[in-house]
Amino acid sequence: MELFVRILEVIFPVMAVVGVGAWAGRRHQPEMAVANRLNIDYFTPALVFTVLANGDFQIREFTWLAFAAALSMIATGLIGYVTARLLNEDPKTVALPIMINNSGNLGIPLALLAFGKEGMAAAVVLFLVSNIFHFTVGPWVLDHNARVSAVWKTPMLIAAALGLACNFLGLHIWAPLMYAVRMLGDISVPLMLFALGVRLCDVQFSETTTSVVSAVVRPVSGIAVSAFLAWAMNLPPLQTAELILFGSLPPAVMNFMFAERYNQEPQKVASIVMIGNIAGLIFIPIALLIVLPR
Repeated sequence: MELFVRILEVIFPVMAVVGVGAWAGRRHQPEMAVANRLNIDYFTPALVFTVLANGDFQIREFTWLAFAAALSMIATGLIGYVTARLLNEDPKTVALPIMINNSGNLGIPLALLAFGKEGMAAAVVLFLVSNIFHFTVGPWVLDHNARVSAVWKTPMLIAAALGLACNFLGLHIWAPLMYAVRMLGDISVPLMLFALGVRLCDVQFSETTTSVVSAVVRPVSGIAVSAFLAWAMNLPPLQTAELILFGSLPPAVMNFMFAERYNQEPQKVASIVMIGNIAGLIFIPIALLIVLPR
């Protein structure tokens, strides 16, 4: 019983903020484009920088975790490709939402609530790996002529590079400045969840069979592949737990935005994302049941 209470304590704050966002989306139809842009360009980079620049964070400890995350995404992408073929769907429509999960909006808050501040470093590493795939592999799959070199100019990766540089060189940021950056970073997580709730209000159900199958394949394959890789690479317990939780996450909302941009059946992708995130209410607690200490 105590474990179920712990899972509820992790899930409830996340779903409550998403729920408030959904309610606000239905009631007020807020325009979130500016807020999302600010979060992507300022608040999330600030969060990434504060975690990576922290002297307690040692990037070498997470090399194998990053490698495992990359392999996990490649494996689930291939599984997504096979799933699309079996469903007679375009692999571009189905494979990317199965491969690229919601490591930002859900992954970071869940890691913070489940594992505390000790789990934030691993969550940020997983988030960065996912983002590199999202902004390189994603556009290339949707359009082989897309320029992916611009990803290295994004504020998030610049912040990551600066944070890692400070960490490697042992640089200590002036405490008041670091506190200011941390305050900006603290805006990121609740805004991610609120924006997710608002965004899900815009999504419509379509192609239910494809959406439901994808909603199940995404976390089941993610958990299975992540558990195998963690065992094969002998990852530490906390990193194993975070990788399995990472594997359970539903499709990223950004998949819909990319599908819209490249005109890749956006309504079908939106339905996959919507049903996938609803299915997360089942599969995320299952992952937490696996990884949380008894």
